[in-house]
Amino acid sequence: MALDPALRQKILDSVEAGFAEQLAFTQALIRFPSLRGAEHACQDFVFRALRERGFAMDRFAMDREAITAHPGGGPWSAEHSDAPIVVGIHHPRQETGRSLILQAHVDVVPTGPADMWSQAPFDPVVQGDWLYGRGGADMKAGHAANLFCLDALRRIGLQPAATVLVQSVVEEESTGNGALMTHLRGYKADAVLIPEPEEEMLVRANVGVLWFQVEVRGLPVHVREMGRGANAIDAAWRVVGELRRLEEEWNADKVGREHFAEIEHPINLNIGKIEGGDWASSVPGWCRIDCRIGLYPGVDAATAAREISERVARFARADGYMANNPPAVTFNGFHAEGYVQPPGSEAEAVLARAHQGATGQALKSFMTPGYLDTRVYALYDRIPALCYGPISENIHGFDERVSLASVKRITGAMALFVAEWCGVEPVSPG
Repeated sequence: MALDPALRQKILDSVEAGFAEQLAFTQALIRFPSLRGAEHACQDFVFRALRERGFAMDRFAMDREAITAHPGGGPWSAEHSDAPIVVGIHHPRQETGRSLILQAHVDVVPTGPADMWSQAPFDPVVQGDWLYGRGGADMKAGHAANLFCLDALRRIGLQPAATVLVQSVVEEESTGNGALMTHLRGYKADAVLIPEPEEEMLVRANVGVLWFQVEVRGLPVHVREMGRGANAIDAAWRVVGELRRLEEEWNADKVGREHFAEIEHPINLNIGKIEGGDWASSVPGWCRIDCRIGLYPGVDAATAAREISERVARFARADGYMANNPPAVTFNGFHAEGYVQPPGSEAEAVLARAHQGATGQALKSFMTPGYLDTRVYALYDRIPALCYGPISENIHGFDERVSLASVKRITGAMALFVAEWCGVEPVSPG
């Protein structure tokens, strides 16, 4: 049942009343340089914030064995984070509504050269409508919104009349294993909402992602005798050329695929990192490239991984040098399949009403060719998996920023969504 207009306005007014505090909390989150493997202090901060709000708390490590055994688990590398997962559990007085997971990640991507930012990456600055800082858009603004949409209800004496799980995870930017761990831990709900920076739209379809490394060994010699050696960097770049051909073949396969057929280039291969060689005057004896490629929903990650390995091996067999020195392909991160969120769920209808109430606009949906943790809930819990969040610019780039007006609107929409989806009851005493 749609919310009473008077209650709707009261909730939105409460979001407004708490927004200065929400901004300060978001800035506090950004100040934690929570790069992969360094998220512990930020998770401690989140744990305390949830505990102070009266949530029942759970903090736990990832179970490597369970994740490795699951088809959606990303391979465990030396760089894998050992930071804990944090979950705050709201229990109502009486379970009369529908349960909900609100999830966010605290891990952020590297900043790149700091001198290419207009201010320090982890020094959150407000300029006009924009809040700057690494991870502010992706996705600490959404993380704060998870708490403050509930705070807005509490400020007017209300709380969800259903179980709400506020989940703070890591590894979203590299394996997706943090969200998968909450699934393996047994946390379940009737729907999930993840406020990633999605331009105030609902993600309708999302690609899967594979991470892999290709390592080529060369024959090092002094540059004066270069013709006698074999340059591993040159050889690796020949492999990249073959991977680009595979990328274009996968893009040509978009024909007939709903949500993807009209996108110019839905499958993107990124050569994200390259290392190689030891000395400018020595022909390099090794080169390693780190790659990421997308997958259409319905494409099995293991099958796609085999295709990549076989393609590289076949190309190497036809190469004069690599035929006798085959490259090694290692899968070292995301091993995630894509998903489609079918239209027509009651959760989406409630979100559409909440969005309309908070923004005055109809809710739109779109396909995004990046990884999202919602895949865990769409594929393995098979519940409505709603990814919806604020307007942003330059995520993963320099001067990452998020619109504060948009954050306020989506926090309002989230508070309205919680109130209608979960129902509300008076705040528990004490």
